[in-house]
This record gives sequence, C-alpha cells and structure tokens, in this order.
Amino acid sequence: MRTGDYKQSYGELVALIDSPPVWLWSAVLLLALIAAPYLLNSYALSFLMIILITVTGALGLNILTGYTGLISLGHVGFLVTGAYAYAVLVSKYHMPPLVGFLGAGVVPALASLIVGAPSLRLKGLYLAITTLAFSFIINTVILEMRWLTNGARGIQVQRPEILGISFDSDAAFTYLCLAFAALTLFATLNIRRSRVGRAFVAIRDNDTAARVMGINLHAYKLFAFVTSAFITGIAGALYGIYLSFVSVEGFPFLLSIEALAILIVGGLGSALGAVLGTILIVLLPEATRLVFSLFSAQMDATFATGAQELKSMLYGLVIILFLRFQPRGLVGAWHDIKRTWVHWPLRY
Repeated sequence: MRTGDYKQSYGELVALIDSPPVWLWSAVLLLALIAAPYLLNSYALSFLMIILITVTGALGLNILTGYTGLISLGHVGFLVTGAYAYAVLVSKYHMPPLVGFLGAGVVPALASLIVGAPSLRLKGLYLAITTLAFSFIINTVILEMRWLTNGARGIQVQRPEILGISFDSDAAFTYLCLAFAALTLFATLNIRRSRVGRAFVAIRDNDTAARVMGINLHAYKLFAFVTSAFITGIAGALYGIYLSFVSVEGFPFLLSIEALAILIVGGLGSALGAVLGTILIVLLPEATRLVFSLFSAQMDATFATGAQELKSMLYGLVIILFLRFQPRGLVGAWHDIKRTWVHWPLRY
C-alpha cells in the first residue's frame, strides 16, 4: 500500500520515477514535443528551440550550483567557449559535426580545470567573482586569437548534417535540440541518484562534514566543474548553430544572470526545477510584452527598443520575489500543492 512519499526499499529510494502517473505524463509530454514542430508556426517554434537549448545549459549549471553549491557568475564563458570550439572545428577545419559537438564539450571542460583548480579553496562571493573574471578573460582571449577565431568578425555556422540526416530546417533542428535536452536531463537525473551525486549534495550541505565522511572535496568539486562545463559547452554549440553566427557579442553577460535566475525560480538542486525555471524565464519577457501591448502601442514599442534593459529588470524582480516569497522555487510550490491535496483537510 502506497503511503505518500514513504520508501520501503533502497531501490524505491533511488528509482528514477516511482509513480505510474508520472511515467504517463512524461510520455504525453514527450509525444507533445515530438509533434510540436508540425503544429507550431515558425515564431512559436523559435521559442521552443530556445527553451530546449536553455534547458541543456541550465541543467549543466545545476550540477555545479544546484547539486554542489558552487556559485558561478561566469558560466557564459563556458557557453561561448563551446560555441567557438564547434564553429572552429566544423566551419574552419571542416570536421564532422559530431566531432564538433565533442570538441564543444571537451574544450570548455579543459578550460574549467584552469578556473576550477585555483577556485577549490574559494566559496560563496569569492568563487562567484573568480568565475565572473574568467568569463571576461575568455572573451578577451577569443578577441585576441584572430588567427583562430576571426576576432570580432566572428564565424558563420551552418546547420549540421549528422549520419546522413540533415538538420537544416527548423523542425529538424528542434528534434536535435530535443535529443540533447532529453539526454542531458536523463544524465543529470542519474548523476543525482549516484554515489557522485550524493557526494555533491553532501559538499553543498556541509563540506566539513563531507570531508569527515571521507569525501575528497577537491576531486568532487573539480569533477562538478568539468561536468558542468562539458554540458554547458554543448548548449553553447547548439546556441551558436541556432544563431547561425558565433561572436562574443552573441553571448552577453546577461546570459549568466539568466541562468542563475532559472535555477532560483525553478528551485536549486532540482532537475525538474531547471526545466520549469527555463520555461518561465524564457517566456517571461514575451508574456510581459504581450501584456504591455494590451495597454498601448507606445508601451509595446518601448519594450521592443529597450528589450535587454527590461529583461534585466524582469530577471532581477523575479529573483527578488522568489527569494522573498518562495525560496524553494516552482518545485517547492508544486510540492506544497501536492502535500495540500494529499492531506486535505488536515494541515500535515
């Protein structure tokens, strides 16, 4: 007999999904995503592509910040490194796209060793500032290495053809983004259930207690950096392909703030939270613009001309509101609703 969230065995405790209705809803969602490219117009499809790419990147950051508790303000540095790695390998040296995606993960992972090693003894604000400095250093290095990156001129990127399958159309590229997002979600969920994932969480909750239990803090923190950078680099390559052009200007610092806002809004340390937070944050500026347009055309024009500034204000406002009223994010709110539904009319 099922008794709420009570677990009767270790297998139930580490099960990926322990509820048949969740399996059913997951299958329905997957089928809806597969059908979406044939049902949505090009404008709506562009949002779906952005959401899937952002989910991949947010899940990568969630490993570092959500699971391990290491705050990074410079993840856009790994994003742009992955995009340039793919563009250089595929567009300049004509490597196969699969090699390009592999390079897009490996190059940021190697770069994370450079920033991760000296950051192992840093925590909180000091680590955040170090990663922030790393993102600016990466931009400078890319601009100075003109022989490889074309400097400020950037690199054109074409839609890939993998194993004879062309991803030139928006619908086909959406499926590619969906495949990477689904694989990343599956991988991060399993990392969280593994011994490595439990070590990450132990370090996040109390690193002194984790060290006493025999967890090698340096090794696991470095592994979190490498894994997070690898996944973020893949997301950067997808974003570069989506833009069809890779340049430093295409990866502004606002993307790092957007990624942190996604984790806070969705719920730190939760893969489901990263997905829900991505959907809300990506659609929030467009929903706000639609609301503004109902009042007057001038407000709509103001939003269009100052989109970046208004997006920054919206992200800041959403972060403040969630930290004040729902610090556990959307996942926390969902758990509260489920608890109320199960135990009503009792409080607990």
